[in-house]
Amino acid sequence: MRIVRHHEFGAPSVLRVEEADKPAPGPGEVLIRTEAVGVNFAECQRRQGIPVGGPAVLPGSPGGDVAGTVEAVGEGVTQVRPGDRVVTGVGADGYAEYVVTRADWLFAIPEGIDAGQATSLPIPAQTAYHVIVTAGRLREGESVLITAAAGGIGHLLVQMAKALGAGSVIAAASSRDKLDFAASLGADVTVDYSQEGWEEKVLAATGGQGVDLVLETVGGDVLTKSVNLTAAFGRTVVYGTAGGEVPAVEVRDIFDNRTVMGFSMWGVMRHRPDAMAEGARELLDMVASGKVRPVVHAELPLEEAAAAHELMEARAQLGRVVLVP
Repeated sequence: MRIVRHHEFGAPSVLRVEEADKPAPGPGEVLIRTEAVGVNFAECQRRQGIPVGGPAVLPGSPGGDVAGTVEAVGEGVTQVRPGDRVVTGVGADGYAEYVVTRADWLFAIPEGIDAGQATSLPIPAQTAYHVIVTAGRLREGESVLITAAAGGIGHLLVQMAKALGAGSVIAAASSRDKLDFAASLGADVTVDYSQEGWEEKVLAATGGQGVDLVLETVGGDVLTKSVNLTAAFGRTVVYGTAGGEVPAVEVRDIFDNRTVMGFSMWGVMRHRPDAMAEGARELLDMVASGKVRPVVHAELPLEEAAAAHELMEARAQLGRVVLVP
């Protein structure tokens, strides 16, 4: 089978398609014939040697969200059978024609969405759900500021905020196309954080009070300004730093009864497995009802894994980037 690997850390060009033996499922595992693989930004970072959500090792083979058909099952597996269409997140060896994973980590692909859309369900959509519900504790009627609102997670957050009854959803992104995309998904207000004075527009949209909940993943100056835009008794949840810079948060900036929380999906998986199960149920209900609809920006062949990473690092996508073996 074909699989994407890299034998050194570096630019996207280190990714290469290689031939490997088709894996076999062990006890409690399933073999999936891959139809689509969702590309996550964390894999771009690990390819560079940055240990995000797990170690960066050599030789490396990126993980991702794999959607496909169950080809074979290992001993003791009863919850799925060959022929079932499923999606799951894998930590490594995900850019491949076949993937082996634990049977208890699978979602059935809901009716009405294709394999590319389904790749949003395990990691991006679960991350979005727990950022806004578990960490953000959004209450009906509250205002929400979402940075990187057109990305693989951000575009889901915009829809979830509306589905959960947010009073005003403010989408922040860095281009007109991204802002128009966020508006098409239901954002009430859009602001370009690459332009001077964007924070004044956020304050104007909230009557000068600031935002009840900020969901931030850009880092740098955007993070600093986002904290200062948080209302009294508001919350800022930082779930990534795509810009690469992690500024210090000054204690004086949170004296006005503000809370700043760092979020890790891996932490939820490790420490709150009960929340994972509940989140999966609510998330699938949102998708089944049409309140949340994953959007695929581009589908590229496995041989263009480097181009997929370049697209992610340029932060040019509107929604999800997917590889198709």
